[in-house]
Amino acid sequence: MKTMTVRLPEALAAEIESESRRRRLSKSDVVRERLAAAVTPGGPRPALLDAIADVIGSADGLPRDLSAKTKSYLKSTRYGGKRAR
Repeated sequence: MKTMTVRLPEALAAEIESESRRRRLSKSDVVRERLAAAVTPGGPRPALLDAIADVIGSADGLPRDLSAKTKSYLKSTRYGGKRAR
């Protein structure tokens, strides 16, 4: 097995150390598990997605296929058209 040295923020290092004590595993095992989960499809979601997960799909009145028909939706709402001054 290959050895690698990595510098971690204090909070992350403390979290890994705490988990290793709680689960009675080495810190290396915890880090290996986290790395494997991060590169495996269906692994943990990115932190940004976790932050906004509760609002996804909460807007009413939008078309279901907005990403596929963006131009036609914007035209129908007259977005970007000339405005009276």
